[in-house]
Amino acid sequence: MGLAATKARTATPRREVSKSRGGRPTKSAAIERDQRLIEVATRLFLDRGFDATSLDAVAEAARVSKPTVYARYGDKRGLFTAVLRREISRWLAPLSAAAETQLGSSSDISVEQRLVEIGQEMLSFTCGPDAMAFSRMMTSQAINFPDIAKLGMEDGWLKAVATTARFFDHLVAQGALDLENTNIAAEVFLDVVVGHTHRMATFGTPMEIKAAEKRMRVAIKLFLAGALGPADRVQETSKAPPKRAQRRRPSR
Repeated sequence: MGLAATKARTATPRREVSKSRGGRPTKSAAIERDQRLIEVATRLFLDRGFDATSLDAVAEAARVSKPTVYARYGDKRGLFTAVLRREISRWLAPLSAAAETQLGSSSDISVEQRLVEIGQEMLSFTCGPDAMAFSRMMTSQAINFPDIAKLGMEDGWLKAVATTARFFDHLVAQGALDLENTNIAAEVFLDVVVGHTHRMATFGTPMEIKAAEKRMRVAIKLFLAGALGPADRVQETSKAPPKRAQRRRPSR
């Protein structure tokens, strides 16, 4: 009796939802409820991981009925997909914003500096603990749920490549870059800028933002110069190396 009374006092009251005359939640109330569900689910997935998070726990923490969660998302995979889709959009937003900003920036700014600024925006989110945790979860669940891996590829990676490629198209039109294929160039750029950080996150090894930025700057220089380096060095390396004079062994 005492325990029941204590639970009754400490239990979080269920949040009232505005309803229309037909008994269904209003459109604004439904949107608010879905946002709250996604926020709660995101935090539980991050705190507990995919396997230890249940729809019942999400419903209780979000203060909504269990049938509402099941009706909206079907199962845990459906809920995780919705959470992942939002996280991907949050990851793409800084990239899109940075690319749009650079499109309107002065041509006096060097290409290297433009790429560095885009890279900084990407790293600031990629190096975050939440992004790293979701990266590990998505990788671990990709084998069991191929549709999750497909979502990460199509909504995440491919959109990031397309956004970066459009920016490179702009630089090519300005004569700032000479690229045969901007899509391939975008893939290479993204891989050298955030690929290493992503792999470190997958292995559960955090990387400090300062170290990541230092590595990113070196990678961008390599990306712009090419593996062979500056043009004068290419000319030097293209020449046949001089023959070395044979050394005579000293007489004993």
